[in-house]
Amino acid sequence: MGFLIRLVVNAIALLLIEYLVPGVHVSGFGAALIAALALGIVNAVLKPILFILSLPLEVLTLGLFTLVINAALFYLVAKLGLGLTVDNFGAAFIGALALSIVSFLLSAVVGATGSSKH
Repeated sequence: MGFLIRLVVNAIALLLIEYLVPGVHVSGFGAALIAALALGIVNAVLKPILFILSLPLEVLTLGLFTLVINAALFYLVAKLGLGLTVDNFGAAFIGALALSIVSFLLSAVVGATGSSKH
């Protein structure tokens, strides 16, 4: 159940990003769900590999290179043709950063109101 909630939260976050970041376009809620799923898969599979390969840059930039990795993965998912399009890498960078923030905030709201753990 947590997976589905996180997927919907990320899809809603993508729809909000469309309005917040010029250059990021989502063709609808279904496309946002598919793109959110693709982002989740890409982040689970490729992000750890890219992080390890770029470890010297991560150390040199004190972890800020992770923002570039997030933007590259966001741009990659946009190029898959799943209903998420990004005009350029700059929009992908700002979109990935905004997606992280909006997704975190939405997850905090959903977690605060929807938790039934004792």
